[in-house]
Amino acid sequence: MIYFKFPFDEKLYSTDENSDNKAVVFKSFDQTESVDFKGGIFEVENIAERFSGKLLPKDESNFTAETHDEYLEKLQEVIEVIKENQLPKLVLSRRKIFKDFNDINIEESFKNLCRAYPNAFRYIFTQGEKSWIGAFSEVLGKFNKTTHEFETMSLAGTIPVSESWTDKEIKEQKPVSSYIRNVLAKFNANSEMQESETYDHISGNIKHLRTDFKLKINPEDLDLIIEELHPTPAVCGIPKDFCREKIKQFEKFPRELYAGFIRIETDNFIQYFVNLRCAKLYKDSVHLFVGGGITAQSNPEKEWRETELKSEAVLKNLSFSN
Repeated sequence: MIYFKFPFDEKLYSTDENSDNKAVVFKSFDQTESVDFKGGIFEVENIAERFSGKLLPKDESNFTAETHDEYLEKLQEVIEVIKENQLPKLVLSRRKIFKDFNDINIEESFKNLCRAYPNAFRYIFTQGEKSWIGAFSEVLGKFNKTTHEFETMSLAGTIPVSESWTDKEIKEQKPVSSYIRNVLAKFNANSEMQESETYDHISGNIKHLRTDFKLKINPEDLDLIIEELHPTPAVCGIPKDFCREKIKQFEKFPRELYAGFIRIETDNFIQYFVNLRCAKLYKDSVHLFVGGGITAQSNPEKEWRETELKSEAVLKNLSFSN
């Protein structure tokens, strides 16, 4: 069972499971895992009463979160790899595991998240042993079935809303834009690609640098474009294949659905959202997935603080009873 809201749309949606059409699909970061919700998409008034914290599985993962010192030590190793190989960026993530509660109020938690992030794709689902919640506004792709226009964005760099951009964040975002620009150039269907100025993208208590792209494509190229765009440098690094291997080497836990993407098909659009600012829910714990773009200029302590800040995006909106 899934409930979700589109960006800037406060209508609540679910799926009816009345057909084999895959209305909503969650793909893992490495694309080996897929969570599918079949049928059509329809509007609902409220989350069903039976959709409660009682549905959540127990945490039997035996994972232990990395400590502050462990993560800083690993970041230093990653920075050395970046310098040795002259990488523009490599993305490292971790899990923050929260256990100090008795029950999660699923409905209230989702409502809180929806209020906090009106410009995001917001969802909560339970399927078998998997239960996830998330809200993030990075669009991997949006395809208009009528006009064949394809939109995407370059989103990178993270600082608190009150702070000013530094050279580190600007240098982190530029290669992401360059990567997307080069991918889209291969699929341009005889139309001029539109590219916006880079501007601030506010997401709760933090902001990112954002550049928008739009062009007409051939519909049969849509899957190929998504395949080339994912994982973007914003969740992986540059060059993609090298960074993917280093992520496997350095990260303590599998990313699962974190930094993967969500595909939603409606009558008029096929939309793809990057699955960041998300958490895996259990009866007795919450696994918050957070990460950051590491460059040669990165300061490990500052990167740790950035992940702590990102974890609050979901954690501060969860409703617990102790």
